[in-house]
Formats: sequence, structure tokens, C-alpha cells
Amino acid sequence: MAEKKQLRIATRNSGFIDPENIDSYIAAGGYLGLAKCLGEMTPDQVIETMKASGIRGRGGAGFPTGVKWGFASKYASDDKYVVCNADEGDPGAFMDRAILEGDPHSVLEAMAIGAYAIGGNKGTIYIRAEYPMAIERLKIAIKQAEEKGVIGKNIMGTDFSFDLDIKYGAGAFVCGEETALINSMEGNRGEPYTKPPFPAEAGYWDKPTIVNNVETLASIPAIIVKGAEWFNGIGTETSKGTKVFALAGKINNVGLIEVPMGITLQEVIMEVGGGVRDGKEFKAVQTGGPSGGALTYKDLDVKIDYESLVACQSMMGSGGMIVMDQDDCMVSIAKFFVEFTMEETCGKCTPCRIGSKRIYEALDKITMGQGSLEDIEKLKQMSNAIKDTALCGLGQTMPNPVLSTMRVFEDEYTAHVVDKKCPAGVCSDLLEFVVVDDKCVGCTLCKRVCPVDCISGNAKEIHVIDQAACIKCGACLDKCKFDAIIKQ
Repeated sequence: MAEKKQLRIATRNSGFIDPENIDSYIAAGGYLGLAKCLGEMTPDQVIETMKASGIRGRGGAGFPTGVKWGFASKYASDDKYVVCNADEGDPGAFMDRAILEGDPHSVLEAMAIGAYAIGGNKGTIYIRAEYPMAIERLKIAIKQAEEKGVIGKNIMGTDFSFDLDIKYGAGAFVCGEETALINSMEGNRGEPYTKPPFPAEAGYWDKPTIVNNVETLASIPAIIVKGAEWFNGIGTETSKGTKVFALAGKINNVGLIEVPMGITLQEVIMEVGGGVRDGKEFKAVQTGGPSGGALTYKDLDVKIDYESLVACQSMMGSGGMIVMDQDDCMVSIAKFFVEFTMEETCGKCTPCRIGSKRIYEALDKITMGQGSLEDIEKLKQMSNAIKDTALCGLGQTMPNPVLSTMRVFEDEYTAHVVDKKCPAGVCSDLLEFVVVDDKCVGCTLCKRVCPVDCISGNAKEIHVIDQAACIKCGACLDKCKFDAIIKQ
């Protein structure tokens, strides 16, 4: 069942070819797309093919790839750049790494196709240094491609030349944003700049530059070979082709999947993913990384495409999916992701730098049982203000975890501030471990394992937990053989 739901385009060769042997890639149809472009198509025809295919950037924003290429092709320059964004920063996501490790030539071929389309002559792969195997295989692939004459001077005997190099990122999350990435490539601090001018006009070293992510590029050779109509026939009206996701969290089948756009969340979680681990109830899934949002059990029929996810206060992002079950506190989840973006903000604009800190402080206050209904209203106001005023995509999407969890689970926020209870039993400051009198046999096991000696009672007597001294470690709950200790 699960296999039938998947359709592999970007990952079509991963696991089937030897990524360190260019002949293996060529045997699988590799570089046919580049040969077709150079031998049968004009640059404009390549761009029109991309537009007709409907492919949109898989890095998060979903901007039409053909339109981006078309912009860059209009600017005259002695140098034009094609940049591969391999700075994969979402926690738990490894789509780009898997493609680069399993099929590096597909990315090189697509970059050459992109350069031919825009009139470019140089390319750079910006990859995080924490991916040593991907880097090594890229180096091997570039060397082999140059030896075969599919990268470098006078490619395939034509007057088209394209040189490639690799630059390493230090893992800053904000460098996934294209202008911050370009700043980093130039040796500057990785922070975004105001657009326009867009990189297609003045990007890397102020030259026309297109920035595409790994998954986008990996799909392009297949589009050229099979045609725009084939790719356009997959997916929904506005979101074409497939999407690679990294399933993680409390789900039975973790790992990478590639599914057609328009598949429902129900199909992804319950069929491809095999359902929630240990038979527990599905509660939500975080999509789009830490600055994405939560789709909930009420969204199981939602189709996975760019517009549907935005309508649910979430986003496609690069493809991370973290599944949560009934035991997860949504306030705590929102706090976790906001803390990540707060630490990763570049600090350039005030809404992101200060706003992320204020939102985190409010969430921390709520999870400690010190919040009020006024704090919940402030969270909403701050979140909407930051979305409207932050400089780049990271800041604009930073409040999504708050807004998306409030969309369905505002009652959990209310329970934290009004009842001073965490319904999921996660927030330690709102928890109490209590002895159930009619089940306690006075075995003293809980008393002996308590690290802070906060349990009193003699053998064969009902024990009592000193709530003021309890550190909520749960050791007593784990050790009790009689279910005489509960968490509430």
C-alpha cells in the first residue's frame, strides 16, 4: 500500500545507481537532458519548458522555477551564476543530503541546464560542512563530469562552458534564505538584504544569479527528458510534481518519502507512514520546519500542496514532517520551535530579533503556570505584527508554530493559564505526582528511588509526596508496581 502512494522523481536514482561512478548515472539516462538542451533546444525553449511544467522551488517559498530563470536570462552580464542551495537547516530533515549522497550528478546536470537557459557560465554549490559524505561525492562527481566533458569548457563539443565549485556553510539556519546565502558565499555575515534588486538581477558578486535548492534541481533533468506535460500532469492545479518529505517523530515508518502533490495528510501519515507509533492517537504534525506550522487531526483530509498548507497557518518548507501524538503539549511544542528560531535569527531586523525573544518569554511564562489570558492575546498580536514586518522569510514565518497551534489547540493554552494544568502532562511546573491511597501498599520502593527524598511513609503505610520538594523527575511513577502513583 505504502509503495503505491509514492512516486520518485527527485529521488529516482537514489539507491539504484553507484553515486561515485558517472557511467552508472549515464546508464540510467543521466546527462540526456543536458544533451537534449544543447542539441535540440534554445535557452528560451528550456525556460518555457520549465514554466510549462509548473515546477516551483522546493526550498520553501514555492516560487516558480521557470519564472526565476526567465528573470535572470534578461540581464546581460559577462558572468552569470547558478547556485545550488544545499544549506539544509531544518531539524530532522535530510532530503538534500540523501539526494546529494545518492545521486549527485542529477544536481550537476540540472545546474548546467540552468546555466545554459539563463546564459550563465559559473556555478557554486553552497553546502553545510556537516555533510562530509555528500561533499566527498560531489567532489568526485565534479571531477568525473569534467573528465567526461559534461562540465567545464565547450561542453559536448558546443561553445557552452560551465564551471562548478563548492563552498561550505557553517550551518546557520538563516543562510537557507537566498540573500543571506549569497552574503555568506561572499565572505560576509550571513544575513538577508532588502529586495529589490533580486538575485536574478544582481546576486552573487552583483551578477545575475539564480538560486535553486537540491530537490528542485534533481527534478529538472527528468522534466527535460520526459517533457513539461508529463510533469504538469502530476499534482494539483497549482502545485505540480512530487515532494520529498522527511518523516520523523512518533510515526512507525520514519525516513524519506516522495509523494505526488495533492496527496492527503491522512495518506501520508496513516498509509505511507504506517500510522502513529504504539497505537496512540495522532494529534498533529509539524510541517515546514521550525518556522512552519502544525497540521492537526482536523486537517487529515487536507491536500499537501503550497496553498492548502498556507491556509492552515503552515507551509511546505523544505519538507520536514515531525509527527506528534496525544502525549505532546502543543504549547510546549510551539515554545520549542520558537526557541530554535530565536537562537538562529541573524538579528538584523527588530521584529525578528526582539519579537522572537518576547514570544519565547510569553510561552515560557505560560508553560510555567505564570501566564494569563492577556498573555495569550499578546501572543496573537505579536505574532501577526512580526509576520507583517520582519525582513525575510525566516522572521515572517517564525510565529507560525504559535498561530497554527492556537488555531486548533487554544483550549490547551487556556488550560495552562486558567486551570494551571498541562492537559498533556508535559510541562513540569504544572505537574503533580500523587499517591493513590487505595492502591499504595507501602512497599517503600518509590521512597527509595526518589533522588530528593521527598516521599515519606513507613513500610506498609500509605506514602505521601511533598509537592514543594518534588522535582517532577517521575522516578517514583516508573518504579511503582501497583499503579499507586499518578501524574496529574
